[in-house]
Amino acid sequence: MGQLPKSFLDTKASSPAQLLQLLIDIQAAALASVGGGPDFDPKYYVDLPLKFPVQKTAEAFASLPRLQSGKVSPDTLERFLEEYCDIPGSDLVACTPVDYVPEPSGFLPGVQNPVARRWALKVHSLWLLLARQVADHVENEPNQHTLLPLKHPVIVPGERFREVYYWDSYWIIRGLLVSKMLDTAKGMVQNLLTFTRMHGFMANGARTYYENRSQPPLLSRMVRAVYSESADLTLVEQALPVLFKEHNFWTTEPHEVVIQDSQKNKHRLSRYYAHWNSPRPESCTIDKAIAKGLSKRQQAELYHNIATAAESGWDFSSRWMEDHQNLITLRTSGIIPVDLNAFLLQMELDIVFLARVAGDHAAERHYTKAANARRLAINSILWNEEMGQWFDYWLPLNDSEVQSVDMQKVVYDLGSGRLNLESYASNFVPLWCGMLPPGDAKGEKVLRALSNSGLLHPGGIATSVRETGEQWDFPNAWAPLQHMIIEGLATLNSEKANKLAQDISRRWLKSNYVAFEKTGRMVEKYDVRSSGKIGGGGEYETQTGFGWTNGVALALLHDYGWAENQPITSTYNLIPWFPT
Repeated sequence: MGQLPKSFLDTKASSPAQLLQLLIDIQAAALASVGGGPDFDPKYYVDLPLKFPVQKTAEAFASLPRLQSGKVSPDTLERFLEEYCDIPGSDLVACTPVDYVPEPSGFLPGVQNPVARRWALKVHSLWLLLARQVADHVENEPNQHTLLPLKHPVIVPGERFREVYYWDSYWIIRGLLVSKMLDTAKGMVQNLLTFTRMHGFMANGARTYYENRSQPPLLSRMVRAVYSESADLTLVEQALPVLFKEHNFWTTEPHEVVIQDSQKNKHRLSRYYAHWNSPRPESCTIDKAIAKGLSKRQQAELYHNIATAAESGWDFSSRWMEDHQNLITLRTSGIIPVDLNAFLLQMELDIVFLARVAGDHAAERHYTKAANARRLAINSILWNEEMGQWFDYWLPLNDSEVQSVDMQKVVYDLGSGRLNLESYASNFVPLWCGMLPPGDAKGEKVLRALSNSGLLHPGGIATSVRETGEQWDFPNAWAPLQHMIIEGLATLNSEKANKLAQDISRRWLKSNYVAFEKTGRMVEKYDVRSSGKIGGGGEYETQTGFGWTNGVALALLHDYGWAENQPITSTYNLIPWFPT
């Protein structure tokens, strides 16, 4: 599965690894004890902080009396957890951000409707519920926590997500900037820069068990967003070497793949590829159940593709499945994703901008060349002219279909793989990442394709058109995808695209508002079939909070406003701009 990153996972003899194994054993005992069920969350057990050193706790756990079946009784396990473990999340301390005020000066001047403004202020106030500081003892007792120490206060997504997550942080930061909370936003960026500086990449989240994979790479976007509000040149100078490291992580093996087109031109594109081939610790019991009955080799391959899907952020979706339905057919690391390569193009463009700001002209030239090469590669390999959009490219299953080996890199022939010609919201992410300049003729085609994709619904943009029960499929809609496509449409700079962007924004905000009025909460995903319906599916219950949903709502309210005479609950019609 490639070389593992330098972390506690490199040695089974280390105390952090012993801690994780102990927590996985407790997780398995808990599942056997209570028999699972919808309320059983395996992540709870690997987030347990220990009250005592791992060796003492492991000995106590091993000495627990067992039933004749070998199981630990529920009462015995409960007493053990009370004596030896603290509650998950207790190693994070609730805090009040230093830059939070109930109604910031200059907050959302374009939101004039009083109902919409009251709601926006409630969303703004949710930062108080999600603000955390890692407790001091976490750094002093690293072998008693899976939580990673972070210097600056953070905003967590909410509920079971008690720690910082990588790509969530971008939209949280966008919302914080609308809330005039620049110091908090900058602190979150500094936390991510510190981890990436040490490891060469940012982990999926701030837990030791997430160090085997990353997430969609948006650190450059965060740096640029904070710089746009602060003009902090020192931040840029600190960030650039870190961004160079992260770019290298994504543009070397095993993430980078070479594909040769019909003209014998070689193009370099990237894929998600987790350094892992075992059950995910936070979902160990779930992954083992999925892989039951497979051979050891098949299990390792499946576990790798499950972890790779988690690296993509889309865990899980028909997008990664051979049969579009069953997790057992996941092929995530054999796919060149549209959105990942768009994110990397954006990273390269951001580095060009930041290098120019810092006066690093050599880096500016280097990454301009890299961005031009990636734009060409995306259009050469992933663009479909007839359908007017970009699609994921599936690499061939069989190694015999490899075209050649170039400088110790496998080179795939374009014709040996295939495009996945299905409708996914990710097909349109390149609009957000600078693929098309204003006025490009492709823009009209992409607008037509989106209009006819089947993704547009009363509650916003669906993740896919397939209903599989997985959370990154129909009918679920997620805040970051709405935001990227809305902002991407705006880059086309046409009347039709701007109207559609505003229309989708209104539908999404209305759905957020209606659900909030019903429940008093913002949630991580919504059901697009009707306004205000909460999404579902996947391996855990829909979570509230919710960091990136709050951030996107505030960002859209900032960009599009809300007129005083425009009712927040009015119906908005998605105009079919093009005939089917």
